[in-house]
Amino acid sequence: MLDRRNIAIASPSTGQEECDAVTETLRSGWLTQGPKVAAFEKAFAHRHTVKHAIAASNCTCALHLILTALGVKAGDEVIVPSFTWVASANAVVYCGATPIFADVLPGTYNLDPASVAAKVTKRTKAIMAVHLFGLCADMDAIKRAAPGIPLVEDAACAAGSAYKGKAAGSLGVAAAFSFHARKSITTGEGGMVTTNDDGLAHAVTSLRNHGASISEEERHRGTAPYLLPEFDVVGFNYRMTDLQGAVGLAQLKKLDGFVGERQQWAAFYKRELANVPWLRLPEVPEGYTHAWQSHVCMVDENKLGMSRNKLMAYLQDKGISTRPGTHAVHSLGYYKRQYKLSPEDFPISWNCNQHSMAIPLHNKMSAEDYTYVVEVLRAI
Repeated sequence: MLDRRNIAIASPSTGQEECDAVTETLRSGWLTQGPKVAAFEKAFAHRHTVKHAIAASNCTCALHLILTALGVKAGDEVIVPSFTWVASANAVVYCGATPIFADVLPGTYNLDPASVAAKVTKRTKAIMAVHLFGLCADMDAIKRAAPGIPLVEDAACAAGSAYKGKAAGSLGVAAAFSFHARKSITTGEGGMVTTNDDGLAHAVTSLRNHGASISEEERHRGTAPYLLPEFDVVGFNYRMTDLQGAVGLAQLKKLDGFVGERQQWAAFYKRELANVPWLRLPEVPEGYTHAWQSHVCMVDENKLGMSRNKLMAYLQDKGISTRPGTHAVHSLGYYKRQYKLSPEDFPISWNCNQHSMAIPLHNKMSAEDYTYVVEVLRAI
């Protein structure tokens, strides 16, 4: 076996290009949202084949902007997968609406269309399809399950992903992306709304800047310095800085290379771990492009002879960082109490909560790191 290593679950991959981009922006004197953010938005829209990309402070803010622009309010319901990061449901609560949880499919961890169909009511204002871990949800099946209801993509993990040849972010009425440090490309924090709907794009652009009728850049570059924007709606301060926009531009140029490398090593895991009897590897249906933000497996405790948590502690001692895939939101304290839910109400999500395990896969890992992870797992 290779010498013991210390392998992080994730690590941002940045270099001289990002340093140069930040230095250039600092020297320009324009640090708040401005030309670098605008350039990042344009490039991101082009890469994901949409008309509009609108940068935001983070993905949670992006989701909140989308739902607000759609008119989601108190008394409305939004269907959300029960196995996802809590931000998906939190954005619904921010609007005063009710998150209605639906279960997920065991092979992909994404929304189960049959569960969605069972949850639709006359109050359903939108459905939030999360592309979990970088794999797109089955958007066509979800649309058939709930025809006519706006479908919002929580694409936090899905930069570079695709579904039946179409880029994530172009599959619903709007999408929200994350540039958190654990994502494939990062601006530290940061988010992006994408949409092909002109009216929705206009609303989101205004709402992210307090509801202003024009952007800060337009105002500062204008010829009438005494004019302030009109404010016809109450908005938010959800802007991205030009420092982040500069980093995002540098990172976006590397996205396809990052995703390609992750796909190569996901294939290595699939080949080398195929015969580990207690480990179920993630599925990638035909016609999907997985961006592999995370590589999440399922642990069969009966075959393994120990709990998932004990296994994770063992791997940590061996220098291999792991994490649960994510959590079953309906089992978290606030949601459990507020909506009187039990873990067993969504059995697939609860099983994923208890038995999923992400193993390291990121662009800072070496071939020796991947080989070490495989050798340790095989030896258990």
